[in-house]
Amino acid sequence: MTVTPLKFYQVGSFAVGNRLLTDEERSEQSNPNRVNALTSGHRACQGCGEALGARYVLDTAMAATDGKIMAVNATGCLEVFSTPYPETSWRIPWLHSLFGNAAAVASGVATALKAQGKTDIRVIAQGGDGGTVDIGFGPLSGMWERNDDVLYVCYDNEAYMNTGVQRSGATPPAARTNTSHASGPEPGAHFNQGKFLPLIAMAHHIPYVATATVADLHDLEAKVKKAMTFRGARYLHILVPCPLGWGSRSDETIMLSRAAVESGFFPVFEAEHGVMTSSKKIRRRIPVEEYLKPQKRYAHLFGANGRPDIVERLQRIADHNIEQYDLVEKGAEE
Repeated sequence: MTVTPLKFYQVGSFAVGNRLLTDEERSEQSNPNRVNALTSGHRACQGCGEALGARYVLDTAMAATDGKIMAVNATGCLEVFSTPYPETSWRIPWLHSLFGNAAAVASGVATALKAQGKTDIRVIAQGGDGGTVDIGFGPLSGMWERNDDVLYVCYDNEAYMNTGVQRSGATPPAARTNTSHASGPEPGAHFNQGKFLPLIAMAHHIPYVATATVADLHDLEAKVKKAMTFRGARYLHILVPCPLGWGSRSDETIMLSRAAVESGFFPVFEAEHGVMTSSKKIRRRIPVEEYLKPQKRYAHLFGANGRPDIVERLQRIADHNIEQYDLVEKGAEE
């Protein structure tokens, strides 16, 4: 993604105030006339990263398409907290699918619009990591294989949060969930299980794949805008911390998103047609321990009976990500 780097020298802060930017450089969320696709009144938990991510993505997509989008939403937290029957917090054309078939439903919607000659209306599918990485993986792979004109967005909170915090294929190693308990020689979720779906998406050679977090609004919005310039299948994978499932404070959502990136544990990059084209460089590298400690799902790794050996294994994963995805500028740490 070609952008002009913006550098502001503020002591002790990475914040970039919109007042320091031109109107063209400001985020869509700073626009008082934005759509506010997911409006107030929903029932998300305080600090819900998924609520933030969905609003950011759809407000930006609405701006990029002059308001001509339709959304298909898999069953999950986002659907449950935003549409308790007979109410809804959505202010866009929105369709609820089953847990595992959002990609198939979205493909059908896109095909129907094409048959009617309505090629200016774009389709976005949304799902959590459970409905994307696990239950919905088959229909999603089919959508990619057919190169259907759909942007699929996965809001990854790394477990099945809506049904009681069970492990998913996106749950990281050693994390405690209600089906991966903090006990035994390797407490928490097992190593070498699960899958990193952005790489699988790239293996389908679809036009556009990107990862992002809710901590970097400008990066996320730029990727949504870029995704809407492509035709065909596109995939956006967004890390969205969950205070309930992660055992974090509601005011730590953005901090944890940033720490996941700065530690290298969650790589942020983009790819086109199966080839990585850019990655977000780490500004201030931190040890993975700083990312893990605020989360109660990793509490068993610290304290008197902690497991520094497992923390070291997680650090090696972060180090590998930094090398594989080129996350540090050459010479930056010398």
